[in-house]
Amino acid sequence: MNLPNKLTILRMIMIPVFLFFLLMPTIAHNDWIALAIFILASLTDLLDGHIARKYALITNFGKFMDPLADKLLVCSALIALAGMGRMPSWMVILIIAREFIISGFRLLAVEQGLVIAASFWGKLKTNVQIVLVCLLIMNIEGLWLITEIVMWLAIILTIVSLMDYLYKNRSVMGSVR
Repeated sequence: MNLPNKLTILRMIMIPVFLFFLLMPTIAHNDWIALAIFILASLTDLLDGHIARKYALITNFGKFMDPLADKLLVCSALIALAGMGRMPSWMVILIIAREFIISGFRLLAVEQGLVIAASFWGKLKTNVQIVLVCLLIMNIEGLWLITEIVMWLAIILTIVSLMDYLYKNRSVMGSVR
C-alpha cells in the first residue's frame, strides 16, 4: 500500500463526506465546505498519478482503483447536483452512460490482453467536468452563462471522447466473439 494508493483510498473516503456537506442545507456554508472537499479530492487525483509515475509506484490496484475513484467522485457529484436541480438529469445520464460504455470496452480489451490508456480527449473531458462540478456547487447567479457554456462543453467532450475512444480501439470490438 504505497502513497499513491493511499491517496486513491482517501479520495474514495472523501466522497461521502463531500456528499454529506453538499446535500445538508442546514449546515452553514455547506456548499463552500463541499466545494473545498471536492477540490481537495480532485487534487489527490493529480498528486497520486504524479507520484506513481515519478517514483515508479504504479500498481495493479492503482490502475484499477484510481480511475474508479475518479468516476465515483465526478458521477456522485453530478447525480447529487442534478437532484438539487442545478443540472439537467439527461446530461448526467449521458455522462454516466459514456463511463459505463468505456468501462465495458476496457473489460473487453483486458480479456484480449490489451490495456487502453486514457486519451487526451478523455482527460480534457474529466477536467472540464471537474470545473463544471465546481461551478455548479458554487451556484453563483452571476456565473450562469459561464456555467452553461462549461456544461455544454462537458457534454460535447463526453461525446467526442467516447467516439475517439471507440474509433481508436475499434479492433477490440472486431475481436469479440
